[in-house]
Amino acid sequence: MNNQTTETFWARGHPNILAIHPTTLMFTKDVHVSKNGDCIVGMSADKSVRDLSAQLKIELRKPNATVKITIEADGLTQTIRALGAPTLCLCHPTDMVIRKSDYVCQRTLAICSDESAVDLPRELVAKLQNPQQKIRVTVCVVS
Repeated sequence: MNNQTTETFWARGHPNILAIHPTTLMFTKDVHVSKNGDCIVGMSADKSVRDLSAQLKIELRKPNATVKITIEADGLTQTIRALGAPTLCLCHPTDMVIRKSDYVCQRTLAICSDESAVDLPRELVAKLQNPQQKIRVTVCVVS
């Protein structure tokens, strides 16, 4: 039987969000971002990987965990599909990274994703560049 665990957090937009990184996508609690952070798609997040619930962390670390990350901004929605991994640390104090590769570090939320920052629809990215934009992010893990 499949077990599903869901958690939602909020972030904000910023004019420096470029969303052009080819292999990663990131949310950060940082309140200032530069154009060098071309994988960032949301800032001033109210959670990092360290802040996720204990139950979600357990589910993310299961060997066959599948992860759906849904980004919502001003009526536009994009869902990214990825995998969890037993090696996830989920302990970084400010960041949350989704990766196309299978690389894992303290910031990694999910790996082997089907999309990165550059793959997001440009209409959605335009919304993410608005500093007044609230961004709702839902992480759903099925194990």
